[in-house]
Amino acid sequence: MKMITIDDLTKTYGEKQLFNNISFTIEERERVGLIGVNGTGKSSLLKIVAGIDQADSGSVAYGKDYQISYLSQQPELEPGLTVLEQVFQGDAPVLTLMRQYEQALIDLNDNPENQDVQERLYTLQQKMDSLDAWDASTAAKTILMKLGINDFSKNIGELSGGQKKRVALSQVLIEAPDLLILDEPTNHLDYETVKWLEDYLGRYSGSLLLVTHDRYFLDRVTNRIFELDGGSLYSYKGNYASFLESKAIREENEAATLEKQKNLFRSELEWIRRGAKARSTKQKARIQRFEKLEDQLSSARQQDKLDMALSGSRLGKQVFELKDVSKSYSDRVILDHFDLLVKPGDRLGIIGRNGTGKSTLLNILAGRIPLDSGKRITGQTVKIAYYTQENEDMDENKRMIECLKETAQVVHTSDGKTISASQLLERFLFPMNTHGTLIRKLSGGEKRRLYLLKLLMSEPNVLLLDEPTNDLDTQTLTVLEDYLADFPGVVITVSHDRYFLDKVVDQLLVLEGRGKTELYFGNYTDYLEKQTEKEVSGPVQKQESTRVDKPKKKRMSYHEQKEWEQIDELIAGTEKRLEAVKAEMANTGSDFEKAAFLMKEEESLNEQLENLIERWSYLSEIAEG
Repeated sequence: MKMITIDDLTKTYGEKQLFNNISFTIEERERVGLIGVNGTGKSSLLKIVAGIDQADSGSVAYGKDYQISYLSQQPELEPGLTVLEQVFQGDAPVLTLMRQYEQALIDLNDNPENQDVQERLYTLQQKMDSLDAWDASTAAKTILMKLGINDFSKNIGELSGGQKKRVALSQVLIEAPDLLILDEPTNHLDYETVKWLEDYLGRYSGSLLLVTHDRYFLDRVTNRIFELDGGSLYSYKGNYASFLESKAIREENEAATLEKQKNLFRSELEWIRRGAKARSTKQKARIQRFEKLEDQLSSARQQDKLDMALSGSRLGKQVFELKDVSKSYSDRVILDHFDLLVKPGDRLGIIGRNGTGKSTLLNILAGRIPLDSGKRITGQTVKIAYYTQENEDMDENKRMIECLKETAQVVHTSDGKTISASQLLERFLFPMNTHGTLIRKLSGGEKRRLYLLKLLMSEPNVLLLDEPTNDLDTQTLTVLEDYLADFPGVVITVSHDRYFLDKVVDQLLVLEGRGKTELYFGNYTDYLEKQTEKEVSGPVQKQESTRVDKPKKKRMSYHEQKEWEQIDELIAGTEKRLEAVKAEMANTGSDFEKAAFLMKEEESLNEQLENLIERWSYLSEIAEG
């Protein structure tokens, strides 16, 4: 069995310890999702496993024939190469062989009578046969096209950042290694491409280690979750949904332990206050225990939740209105005689394929770019906070707390209370001891989190969010979603993140390209289901319209009739057992083995219940027909 073993890894970054003595293994066909707050060392851990960075101590061990491919968040490509040349630059055996074969052909062309060259070419041809390398070029082109790259001869230097990321993704996929390491692979991908990547990784024969903010993608692709938290690594079996359940159980047990610590702390505090003199060894030990408890409880307090229902500025009845608006870039039409009315309280998601003009529309609403024709009306009370894809107006030589206080010392909640800049930093997952950190020392994700918080502190009443989920971790996204749930103003967001859109918006503006738009009321999942129904029902309806014969009424077979008589009882029994399993899970305490067994049974029961309900629907149609 091919596997990779990581033992006692420790890594520090400056004065900050990212992780301490963490160990794990990744076995064949394991799909591991790595999660944690930005700045905890997720990307550093990926680089160490990939052999690109070194740990302070510990080891990474695997067999000699074990192949690893790594996709970074910001891949470095060769600007002078074409797209196809870049894809074949990898170190995988099949790619190395293809380059050797191409060179042998060139050498043979230069020296057609050279016996050594002829023999080398013949040997390479045999190796090409054994590795099925003849199909590699076709496979590479297929993957590139699926990822939205169609011009294979285009120079890398001419591509956008998003296109370069997709070329780099194509390169690691075509290498087909034993372990595929992906750092935010869904950034810059639209829904159709993400769906294709999900299916591709589902069929992938190797192992997978990835970091992603896309929680639906994480849920559908992984079968194991690693969480980096406070320098430690926690491992959970199952996908993202299973992780959430297991973590809830772990935190419940930790909360019970914390309550015991608080009771002990109270008694120790009372002992300290009585003025005991620390002369004996026993007394010194007791004071040390008190100080240790104080540190533990102080650390736990930093994780307590803070009310985030910020008030925002007053918003009048008029927000945005676009009347007969048109916008084009050369021959690319973005908007064509477009009308839009944004009302107070609206939650609008803007979706569409890459290049349809989603960011352009946000810039139009923000008044940052001119219209070709038409009219833009902005309400007098509108106060915009625009979260762009760049960290605007942040001096990296300043400390975090100073940067926030430039915007406001405090912000006001909806119930009239105030929250300090320091409290908000804690709520956005920056511990108290980090508030004096210089911005330039933060990770990329931490800078994005700070930038978002700086915008929210301005107490806007309209939020324009351009791909807010890129480079933010799942925990920060949960905090942001909680904030937006209580936000009293208007939210307009461009995003490819299905999970985020489902939680935040209740209507979608779909940019279909060439100036065509569609307004859909509902969340993203509803919209995708409707699109799937249209694709499936289209040809069926056409076939039914040409049909003359009246279909015969279907009747139940003997076995179906028996099944129909018993199915209600089976559904009720399955639901009852499911409730019992959930109750048992709530009382498992620290018995993680039992919790894992119950979670597996719950998953099986849910699948069984779904099949029974689907069968009930089928039989009921026959019974009523």
